Parts: sequence; structure tokens; C-alpha cells
Amino acid sequence: MVSGLLAEALAEAASSIEGCARVAPDRVEIEVPREKKHGDLSCNLALRLASELGRKPREIAEELASRADLDPGMIERVEVAGPGFINVFIAHSWLRANVREILRRGASYGTSDEGGGSRVQVEFVSANPTGPLNIVSARAAAVGDSLVRLLRARGFDADSEFYVNDSGRQADLLGASLESRFRRTLGEDAEIPEGGYPGEYLVDMAEALPRDLWEKVLAKDPSERTALFSAHAVEKIVEGQEEDLRAFGVDFNTWFRESSLHRTGAVEKTFVKLKDRGAVAEREGAQWLKSSEYGDDEDRVIIRSNGVPTYLLGDIAYHADKHGRGYDKVIDLWGPDHHGHIPRMDAAMRALGYPEGWLEVLIVQWVNLVRGGKSVGMSKRKGEYVTMRELVEDVGPDCARFLFLLRRCNTPLDFDLDLAKTQSDENPVYYVQYSHARVASILRFAAEQGIDFDAVKGEETDALTEPEETDLMKTLALYPRLVAGAAASREPHRLTEFCKELAADFHRFYHKHRVVSERDGASMGRLALVKAVMGVLRNALSLLGVSAPERM
Repeated sequence: MVSGLLAEALAEAASSIEGCARVAPDRVEIEVPREKKHGDLSCNLALRLASELGRKPREIAEELASRADLDPGMIERVEVAGPGFINVFIAHSWLRANVREILRRGASYGTSDEGGGSRVQVEFVSANPTGPLNIVSARAAAVGDSLVRLLRARGFDADSEFYVNDSGRQADLLGASLESRFRRTLGEDAEIPEGGYPGEYLVDMAEALPRDLWEKVLAKDPSERTALFSAHAVEKIVEGQEEDLRAFGVDFNTWFRESSLHRTGAVEKTFVKLKDRGAVAEREGAQWLKSSEYGDDEDRVIIRSNGVPTYLLGDIAYHADKHGRGYDKVIDLWGPDHHGHIPRMDAAMRALGYPEGWLEVLIVQWVNLVRGGKSVGMSKRKGEYVTMRELVEDVGPDCARFLFLLRRCNTPLDFDLDLAKTQSDENPVYYVQYSHARVASILRFAAEQGIDFDAVKGEETDALTEPEETDLMKTLALYPRLVAGAAASREPHRLTEFCKELAADFHRFYHKHRVVSERDGASMGRLALVKAVMGVLRNALSLLGVSAPERM
């Protein structure tokens, strides 16, 4: 809250300086200084404006500090330091008032209506329905679901969607692989097709097929036979994926089938629209999207010379369907192997006439699973990989989600299984959840002592003057701005960092100060403070999709 208001005030002040272009508040970077003598918040806007204005950054900083319309009830003082840093000291009276605000707002603290109900769709995971979900998909699920929660907290009407790729060569290979497994149950020496799927999950699926019914399927012509085996395998695998995701705390608003695009003629209609807009050229019997005219490095085939649409055309049709459903913005989470697909999809969206930036793509990098200091293999082709289900059963959904969200999604991640199962301060999710449980135990103890902590409304915070209490209040005050920044930057990992910092501040406070004591004023003030800590931790963990236990 305070950092957001500071950013707005400094942006307004900068925009009033002669020769300075308008500065948007989201361009103003507010940071927490490492050293307390540099204030509670710091801003380097003057240094960034210096080259634009052709002036010394310290002069600009002094002008910004004098022009900024800051609430004296919130800001104690502003200092200009070094080459041009603006250091801000928050008024302690405001910090104590903010604790009361946290208690008053409860679960809504940190939320806003900034999004104004704008419709946003986030598509993530969207793994091919050719086998159980692996841990890379689990990371995408954690990131995507947390992003949806963040957007909703900021007032956006956000939906989640899983795109089921149930058409094309991979689906056919899956069907042929299941058929070979079924034939083996009949005693035949059937080979898995080249490029097929050898995983044991298909063995179990084949053995569960009613023999009399599927023996009749074997008598059908090859294309119909493959289609039936493929449809059955896809349904069973998608059913398992949905079950695994639900156990991981992820419930999608929509499961969209690629096959529906072909069945309804949406792919052909999209091609016609592109052609009508002059974005298609025919060469050597194939149809090419003139994507080089829209920012791509070359044109792309969208219908092969044999008349079969490429994957790209199907993907364009899918996004055209999203646009037709009225989304103001769509955000896709893709794996690193799809990075090259971004410029061609951007070009296709421009060719269709959609607003610039309507499609936003985030890359979710690989996960290296580590056990005993060694990497665990994850080859789906060989059928040797750790599934999401196995991971969740091994370490639990809370731990998995928190650890997946420790880094930016575009950064490769080492997931240490041994650390995940460690119940100590070394495990960050255990450390954070333990802080929440510790506050709950304090409140239970207070109740046992006859203290009515439900009557604690926050007025008692005037007694909070110790350095550790002040540090806690400052960290709590940063939460609303942090949520806003995490949503705007699409970086849920900011929440895990905040949770760790708040937990560390709480433990430092707890080890030095007794909450429930004979000093009623101090006890009630500290009860108000720890209740605020508990509430903010619960709110932050909820945005991560992680539980906030009251006992551990």
C-alpha cells in the first residue's frame, strides 16, 4: 500500500518536471534498502531519468522529493542520498494503523479491483494426452494456477484452461501403441510402432480392456481401429490427468479439445479468414502464412501440399476461438521447446487483426529432479520418468507447489526430493507453514489464559515500539504492493520470497519477545501484531495454492 502510493506520487512529480515525458507509476521501482540507515523504501527514478533530461541525477532526485505529494501521516521523512537515490522513512504511527487495517480487512487485505473485471484466460499445462503428467507439467500447473489466483486477487475475471491435443500423429501413435499392447494380451508378438509409447501405463490400460469387445475392434479397417484405440487411450489418460491435477489443487474452468476445432470446421474457417485478409500465399501446392510480413523471420506452411493442415493452423484456430469467446487478453504457458513458436503465433495474431499484446506467452523451463545428489531421469519415450502423481504422493502438494514457485518460471529449477521431505528450517515451505502454526498456538495459549483475542482490534498496537516489532510491521505493509507487482509481472515466485521474509521476521521477533505476558498492553498489542502476521501469511499462501495449517 505505502510503496504503491509512493510510486504514484513520484510518478506524478516526475511528470511535472519540464522536459520529462509522462511517467507511469508502474515504471517507478520501489525497493527495500539492505541497510536500515537508507530508509524503509528507496527509489532510483532520478538516476533513470538523468540521461533523458540531461541533468545530474541528484538534482532530479531533490526536485522529485520536493514535488512529491506525500501524506505526512504515512511518510515521516524523505532523504536524497548518494548519486540520486530517494530514501523514504515510513511513519511508525502509520505502520501501527496498517496493522489495524490488516485485521479489519482479513482475507481481502492485498486484493483490489484494479482489473475492473477485465476477462483474462490463462492456458497452462496442456500436456499431450499420451501419458501421465510429469514434474515439468507439475511446475507449469503450480505457476499457472497461482497466476490465475493473483489475477483474480487484482480484480480480473480470470479463467484457467487446459488444451487437450487429441488430434494428429501423436494421438494416432498412442492408439497404435495401445493396440500393440492389447494384442500382446492375446498372445500375439505385436511390436510397438516406431515413435510410439512404451510406458507401463499402456500395459495396465490394455489389460483392463474387455477382451470380447476389443477383439471385434481388431477386425475393423486400420484407420477406424486406430481411431477407436486412440479415443479410448486419450479419454483414460485425460481422466487421470484431471484427477492428478485436482489432487495438486488445480481445477481448470475449461478442458478444450483440439478435435472440436476440426469437427466444427473452425480450422477451415480460420484459414479462410487469413486468406481473405491477404495473409496467405500458395507455393508448390502448399498454403503459406505470410508471417514474415508480420514480424516472423520467415513464412510458415499452414496447409501441406497434400491438403492436411499443419499444427500451426490448428493452434491459430484455437486462439481465434479464444478471441471469439470474448477474452480481453490470453496468457499461454509453454515449455522451452516451444520458444520458437512464439514469433509465428504473434505474427498470426497480427494477421488476424487482434490487438498487439493480446496474446502473451510465458516460458516454463525444465525441472531437474534430484534425489541423493543425483538427477532422476524423465524420458517419456522410454517410459522411465517421475510422474506428478508420484511426486505429490511422495512430498505432498503443498511442498511441491511451494518449491516449484521458488524461482522465476523461465529459470531452470533443481527440485531436491530430500530437501522437500525435510521437516526443518532448511525446508522453506515447512519454515513458512510452521510460522503460521506457531501463531495459531500462541492464540490458543492466550485463550487458555483467559485472554479474549477475538476482541483484539488493533488499537493496542500503540505499544509496539521494539525494533523487531517495527520490522514485522514494515514487512506486512509491503504485501499489497507485492501482490500487485507479482500479478503485473506474472511472477508468483515473489510471493514465496515474501513468505520466507515474513516468516524470518516473525521468528526473530518471537525468539526475542514474549507475546502473552503480565503486561496487558504489550500482550494485546503483540497479539494484534501476530494475528496480522497470521492473516497475511494465510492470504499469501492461498495465492500460492498452499495450505496454512494451524497445527504441525
